[in-house]
Order: sequence, then structure tokens, then C-alpha cells
Amino acid sequence: MSIQRHDTKVRMSRAVIHNDVAYLCGQVAGPEARHGGITVQTESMLSRVDDLLAEIGSDREHLLTATIYLKEGSDFAAMNAVWDAWVPEGHAPARTCVCAPMPADELKVEITVTALVKGKQ
Repeated sequence: MSIQRHDTKVRMSRAVIHNDVAYLCGQVAGPEARHGGITVQTESMLSRVDDLLAEIGSDREHLLTATIYLKEGSDFAAMNAVWDAWVPEGHAPARTCVCAPMPADELKVEITVTALVKGKQ
């Protein structure tokens, strides 16, 4: 069984693929959005998920799971509004959302996802 590592550094890989399932590292808002509100940060974060999925041969319709980490529970509804518009109808992954500390003070949200590599189902 092969394991493919995508953009591997000393600490982590941006994605790891095994048995045609891609495990993405945590994604946060890009530098341009890190000081924005939860809506801006969620949009930026999900755009980065789109980019990484495209790099590894997947997309939103192939999501299997998502774990969302929110700094503040009060941001749940606003984050969900962006999430609901982003997930293609009929393709919602199994999802968990929890409150957790962020790796940097300005960050409000982080996500990890797993997805099937397209053409492998």
C-alpha cells in the first residue's frame, strides 16, 4: 500500500493520500484575511481548501469528513452561513464543529477535511 505525501516539510505534509483518501492538514484564513471577521476568515479558509483539493485531484463533491474548530462559539451561525453556501447540495460530508484555541490570536476558525481523490470511487 502506497502513501503519497503532498508538499512535505519537516513538521507536516499539506496532504497525505492513502487508499485513494486524501487527508488535508488544517486550513486557516490566508494572510490577507487573518484580521477579518468570521465571515471573511471562513471564506478565505474554504477557498484554501478548494485550492488544495484541486492540487491533489479532488473537490467539494468528494468530501468525506470535516472537522471545524471555532475560537468562539458565538461565531457558529455566521460560519455556518458561509459553510452552507460552500457545500454542494447533496454532498455534505460528515462534520464536527468544536470550540478550540487557535494557533494564532487573530485566527477565528480552522478546518481539517478528508476527501476521496476523484476517479477513484
